[in-house]
Parts: sequence; structure tokens; C-alpha cells
Amino acid sequence: METSTDPVEVLSRVFGHPGFRGRQEEVVRHVAGGGSGLVLMPTGGGKSLCFQVPALCREGVGVVVSPLIALMEDQVAALRQQGVAAAALHSDLPEGEARNVLRDLHHGDLKLLYVSPERLTLEGMLGRLEELPIALFAVDEAHCVSQWGHHFRPEYRGLGVLSERFPRTPRLALTATADQRTVEDIRRQLGLQEDPVFRGGFDRPNIRIEAVPREQERAQLRALLREEAGKGGAGIVYCGTRNKTEQTAEWLRGDGVDALAFHAGMDSEAKRDAHRRFARGDSVVMCATIAFGMGIDRPDVRWVAHLDLPKSPESWYQEIGRGGRDGLPARALLLYGAGDIALARHRIEESPAAPEQKRIERQRLEAMVAIAEAATCRRQILLRCFGEDDIPPCGNCDVCLSPPKLFDGTVAAQKMLSAVLRTGRRFGVAHVVDVLRGRMTEKVAQFAHDRLPTFGVGKDLSDLAWRGVARQLVARGALDVAVENHGELVPMEAARPILKGEEKVLLREDVLRAGTAPAGGSRGVRGGGAAPVGDRVFEALRDWRRGEAQAQQVPAYVIFQDKTLAEIAQARPRSLDQLAAIPGVGRTKLDRYGDEVLRVLRGCD
Repeated sequence: METSTDPVEVLSRVFGHPGFRGRQEEVVRHVAGGGSGLVLMPTGGGKSLCFQVPALCREGVGVVVSPLIALMEDQVAALRQQGVAAAALHSDLPEGEARNVLRDLHHGDLKLLYVSPERLTLEGMLGRLEELPIALFAVDEAHCVSQWGHHFRPEYRGLGVLSERFPRTPRLALTATADQRTVEDIRRQLGLQEDPVFRGGFDRPNIRIEAVPREQERAQLRALLREEAGKGGAGIVYCGTRNKTEQTAEWLRGDGVDALAFHAGMDSEAKRDAHRRFARGDSVVMCATIAFGMGIDRPDVRWVAHLDLPKSPESWYQEIGRGGRDGLPARALLLYGAGDIALARHRIEESPAAPEQKRIERQRLEAMVAIAEAATCRRQILLRCFGEDDIPPCGNCDVCLSPPKLFDGTVAAQKMLSAVLRTGRRFGVAHVVDVLRGRMTEKVAQFAHDRLPTFGVGKDLSDLAWRGVARQLVARGALDVAVENHGELVPMEAARPILKGEEKVLLREDVLRAGTAPAGGSRGVRGGGAAPVGDRVFEALRDWRRGEAQAQQVPAYVIFQDKTLAEIAQARPRSLDQLAAIPGVGRTKLDRYGDEVLRVLRGCD
């Protein structure tokens, strides 16, 4: 392909974009000029262009370290669509194809090579690269380098050798989510302490964030699916266990939903098949553990739901960031319960980790709990975890869209804590609520709990409301749940000042009235207009794209993203020159698909 040292010209000619966004141009010119550094940008913020463009501007091949085979294959397929000579080296590549990649590498026929960290750090591979002109090294998903990162991978530790073996070659580390501790560890491990950090901001304003108590999980997820039906794209349901992913996918299929399961315990071929269906653009629901993560490059994920509380804001933001990568509106729904919080706390305490690691994990968990139980803008609290303060209320989370009312719940909290104490700290929330509501059950009669002073003192609140009180007391550390036994409620030291009336407890009214539907509706969506699903021209373009993708056996979005098709449908270009002005239509795609796109448009007249 043609070469150029002008990043703006490369951006326009190859990728079809009229200009850079945010700090992209600053990073690109720094690296193209031989500089190294660390890039922090949200998922969908354009990190890939930060190394792809300078690799095309510099002499030699750009070597990109990537953690997952599926991610490498998708990015290579997308680059080839844009006329870039790209290839990948990984363990699943047939021996003959691997030899062809190495041959092209030595002949100087590649501009970008994607490789796994363990393959790159082999002595033989490093020796090969030392004989070649290298444009740059890019370490994608760089949080995997750090022991503090939420997806630490030991094989990434060996990448520190790059600074020793290639001291004059630019090295760029990139990640979407990293707190300050993780940032400093990445810089230390990769020898980037003296190089700049480019922070692009973590906000993803097009994602509407919602968090509601998990009361009737299936009904709540069904409500989300009903609201999102007909909008196209895909959805992801994150579950805390492998069994839950399979069970969720099974009952969704029983509802007529095209649902797949994905977790690390599946055999390799089953995982590849599931990912292939997801990647090729089918409107599927993927029920997965966090094993389905960094390999996702699909831009039209319209919603992400969590059925269990994530362990940290970093992991949660990484996962919800897989929605709306195309910049169009997306939703993130979190369902959580008191048991989630207690179980996570107990897992931390019982882990063999060092005391310092446990302390950090506790801090991260409590930050996640604070987001879930927030009475103010959730996005403000979330972004604060990444060092972004002074952010105004977002207007696109459930708290901003429907601000909760707070009331003095001190008396309700005292009643709950008193009932837990008087019943002997031996019972779960269901029995304690029966006592508070004055319900004469067999268990109440068996233990004579109808004679307690707390029997019947809580008839003013519903069962759901009392469960909400218990959950909020767990969230603030006044109650714990004995997850290792049968879920007994246990008062903690923080309960003492509440019972003595020394501490006021504010509770959320909407949490006490918890129902079965996710909050928020479809109001206040930010971040660009929705793709015009149902529009005749847009659907005709998608039908053409689907056939083209199937013929080439590539994901549909690597041909054109929905956002680009929506722009084409709206602009209705009549010539190749007019089509070339649409963002996302580079020269190679114009040459390859321009006439066909214009034919589809003429057919819609």
C-alpha cells in the first residue's frame, strides 16, 4: 500500500476519518516521532488508531501485543479490509500459515503484526525481530501487565524485555481502565517511567448506567430484553459463575431468545463457535463469565447486564465498556443483592493473598458497593475511582433520570438490627422479616419468636422494603451475611451507634419500593442518535453488508459499522466522491465497495 509520513493523510486515506478525536493526534505524532508512553482511553475511544496510524507512518513493521486470539483475528480482518498488510501469530495458527506470516515478515511485506505475549518473548522471536526494522511495539490491554490490574496475566510480565532489547524503538502501552496504582505498575514493568501518560478521559457518556436490587432476576432481565427488542445489535449478560451462564442461556432460549453461553470451562471449539457467532454480527445474547472479555471488538453491543455484583469498579467499567463502542446509545444494567456483597467480602478475607493485596481488594469492593447503593449520580462516583473529579451530574444514569428520595430510616434500621439480635443472630433475612411483619410461621412458633418485643413492629413496610433495609445495612457494614453457613444475618460493630441512636441512617425510598423492572426507561440517552433500525435504506444496506460478510467469512462490522451505514442512509450519496466524504469510508473500501453501495442506494429510490 502507499506510504506517507503525514498522520492526518493516513487517517483519511486508510481509515476514512476526517480528523482525530481527543488526544489521538497528540499521541500519534509523539509515537510517529519516535516517542514512547502510556495511553489511557475508554473502550471505544480510539486507542487502536494511536498505534496503527504511526505504524503506517514509520519505516518497518508495527508489532502489537494482544492477549486473545479472537481479538487478533478481528483486528487483522478489519485492517485488511482497509488495505493494510496485517497478520497475526498465535498458537491456533496452522503451521503452514505461521510459516507464511514469518516469510512475509522477513520480506518486509507486513505493516502490522499481532502476536501473543508468550510468543513474542520467545528468544527465537526476539532474535528475528532484532534483524528487522521495527516501527513500534504496542502493548494492548496493558493492565494485564500489573499485579494490581483486574485481569493480571503472568505472561505479560516478560514484556519488560522490550525496553532492554529495543531501547530506541517506540513502545506504547494502552488500556481502557487503570487506577493510579495500576498505572504506575505498568510504567515500571515496561520501562516507561520517564515517558508521558496520555489520559483521554474515561467517560462513556453514550452508556446509560442503571443499578437496581436483584429481587426477581428473570423478570428484571426479561424487562430489559423487552425494552431493547427491535433495536438490532447484540447484548451481553455477565454472570458470577459458570453454571449460572449455562442456566441463564438455557431459560432465555426457552423464552425464544437466541442466547449462547461462554465461560473458561468450555472446550476450545465450543468457545470459538460461540465467539464466531457473536463476532459475525448475529443479534444474539451472550451469557458469560468475565472470560468473555478482552476479545470483544464488536461495535454494536447495545446493552450489557450484570446479574451479580462485580468485584471492582475497574472490572465493571471494562465490561460495560463493551457496549456502544460505535458511539451510539447503549445501556448497562447491574442487578445486585446483599448476598453478593457479603460473599465478595468473605472471599477476600479467606483468600491466600498478602495483607496489602487484601486491603486493596477491600477498597475496590467498597467502591463498587458505593456505586450500587448511590443516591447521587453513579457516573460521578465511578469516574472518581479513576481520578476524574469535578465531573457534573451525567444526566444519563438512573439516579440522574429519576433522582431517589431519601428519608430518615434510623427507626427502620434499629428495628431490623434489634430483630436480628433478639432472634439470636441465627437466621436469614426471610425469617427476620417474618418476625418484623408479625407473621406466625412454623419457624416463628418453633422458636417462640412471636413473644419477642420486635414481633410485628414492622407491619408498616412490605417484605421487599425490609429486604431493602437489610441490603443497605449490609452495604454500610452494619450487618453481614454468613455466606459460609446458611445466610444468617450477623450484626457488626457499625450497628452499635445506630442502635444507640448516635448515628442517623438515611435510606432510599425507591430501593424500599424495589420492583421487577429496571429503572430509567429510555429517557435522556446521550451520545449520538440511535441507528435507524427499521429505516428502509439502512436495512437494505445492512442486508447487503450481511451477504458480503458471509461471502468473505468476516464479521459484518469490519466491512462497515452501523454508524457508517446510518450516515450513508441519511446522506444518500449519488457518486463515489460523495460517498468518500462519509466518515468511515477509506480509499480501499471505496474502491472495493463503492459501486455496490451506490447500487443498493439506487435500488431504494
